[in-house]
Amino acid sequence: MRDANACGIRRAGPADAQTLAVLGARTFCDTFAHLYDPADLAAFLAEAYSVEAARADLADPAKAAWLVEDDGRAIGYALAGPCALPHAEVTPSCGELKRIYFVQDRQGGGLGRRLFAQVMAWLQADGPRGVWIGVWSENHGAQRFYARHGFAKAGEYGFKVGRSVDREFILHRPAESFAANASQSVSPGHNFA
Repeated sequence: MRDANACGIRRAGPADAQTLAVLGARTFCDTFAHLYDPADLAAFLAEAYSVEAARADLADPAKAAWLVEDDGRAIGYALAGPCALPHAEVTPSCGELKRIYFVQDRQGGGLGRRLFAQVMAWLQADGPRGVWIGVWSENHGAQRFYARHGFAKAGEYGFKVGRSVDREFILHRPAESFAANASQSVSPGHNFA
């Protein structure tokens, strides 16, 4: 595996919609396809990871996406923006880490840490604000990662993929903790969502 520092992380732009859609569908399937009926999965991917959905995310000035590349190959990505999680304490000023994934052969090694740090910096660029994350209840590694970075469970909701409803945890880190710890450190990552 190449050194994580040799890989580039950049903000995605309109020309990256196809890459984000393909990478998003691939990493979602690598991580979760075994959980779903193939027809339900196909319908979900067609909606959530379409090129049109990626274009809409990239065109939204309140959202940002990043690509991690190694020799021109997209190997990871993240998406952040206003929080859309179903929790009573979410306000319009809250941010959300919506997605952060890597292809299987590039998980670990520090790339997730670097990407997470960039996303958190972007979410805090206009001043401290609360950040929310939805994470599958069975993704214990991601839960440990987020706990190390000040996130705590604030609730649960059902994440629908066709007829399946997954138990998702809603994690939150309040704005005050970002203000108090502006120079947070992060540790090595993996597939998070």
